[in-house]
Amino acid sequence: MSSQPATPATGERQRDADRTRAEILEIAQREFARHGFAGARVDDMAALMRTTKRMIYYYFGGKENLYVAVLEKAYGEVRSLESTIDVQHLAPVEAIRTLAELTFDHHEAHPDFIKLVSIENIHQAEHLRKSEALVNLGAPVAELISQILTAGRASGDFVAEADAIDVHMMISSFCFFRIANQHTFGALFGRDMTAPEHRERHRRMIGEMVVAYLTGAPSAARPGAR
Repeated sequence: MSSQPATPATGERQRDADRTRAEILEIAQREFARHGFAGARVDDMAALMRTTKRMIYYYFGGKENLYVAVLEKAYGEVRSLESTIDVQHLAPVEAIRTLAELTFDHHEAHPDFIKLVSIENIHQAEHLRKSEALVNLGAPVAELISQILTAGRASGDFVAEADAIDVHMMISSFCFFRIANQHTFGALFGRDMTAPEHRERHRRMIGEMVVAYLTGAPSAARPGAR
C-alpha cells in the first residue's frame, strides 16, 4: 500500500520539529565547544533556547546523544564541502589544491569545529566511536583523494607514492594547527597566525606544499638529487 502524502498540518509539524532540532544543535555546538563535554550543561542550553531540558531530551534522548549529534553535524559539514570538488572535470593538481584551500577556508570559518575535535581527542574519541555515521565518515574523503591521486599518476602529474590518508593528514594538520594553536603559538612567537596579513600566504602555502610533495618538487632539495 502506497503512503499518503503529508497533509499541510503534518508537513508544518515536521518543519517545526526540524527547525527546533536544528536550533538545539546550534546552541549545543556552541556550548560543547566552549565548555567541553563534561562542562556543558543541558539546563544552560535550554535556558539559552528559552525551552526546557525535557524538550531537548525529547529530541535527543540525553546529553551524550546530543553531543554525538553535534559531532555528526560538524563532521558532516566538512564532508559535504569536500564532496563539492568535481574530480571528473578538474585537473589533478587543481583538484588537490582546491581540496587544500577548501579545508583551509572551512577550518578558519568554523573555529567551534576545531574545538570540538580537540575536546573529542581529549576523550580519546570515546563518543565518536559510538556513532556508526562518524566511524564511517572518513571513507568519502579518503576515496576522493584516492581518485585524485589515481588521476594524477595516470596523467604523469604526480610521481610520489602517496597514501590518501597521509595526504588528508597533511592537509588537515596545517589547517587545524593554525586555528587550534593560535594562542600558544602567538604567545611563544609573537605572531597571530590568523591575522589577515598572513591569511592568503598560508592559504597558498598549504596548496603548494601538497602539490610540491605529490609532483616530486621537493626531491631537488634532497642530498644527492640531480
